[in-house]
Amino acid sequence: QVHLVESGGGSMQAGGSLRLSCAASGPAYSSNCMGWFRQAPGKEREGVATIRSDGIATYADSVKGRFTISQDNTKATLYLQMNDLKPEDTAMYYCAAEPAAFLGCTVVGGRVPRLQYRGQGTQVTVSS
Repeated sequence: QVHLVESGGGSMQAGGSLRLSCAASGPAYSSNCMGWFRQAPGKEREGVATIRSDGIATYADSVKGRFTISQDNTKATLYLQMNDLKPEDTAMYYCAAEPAAFLGCTVVGGRVPRLQYRGQGTQVTVSS
């Protein structure tokens, strides 16, 4: 069982920065795909960014150039550095992980990959 815990959310004015963290734990855990997703009230879940085990990252068009996904050396912690935040970034942010071999580790083109494990989420609120 993989356990994911997000942290780092909060309230920020537009133009500010936040860094989200996702701590992963579980026996013999390793992921082939990890990602960040978000969902605002009344809206569909959106794929924000993914990163493969080989380090290849993908981003939604809405965050490209502003957000960066990364992992620490052990790959037990996933990060999302969010710069130049906008009010439309307001949402609950979730991290997710897929231990099994997974070909669809991408959010390009609006894809929302279904990963096996998901955290409880951390709220990000951006005011104008």
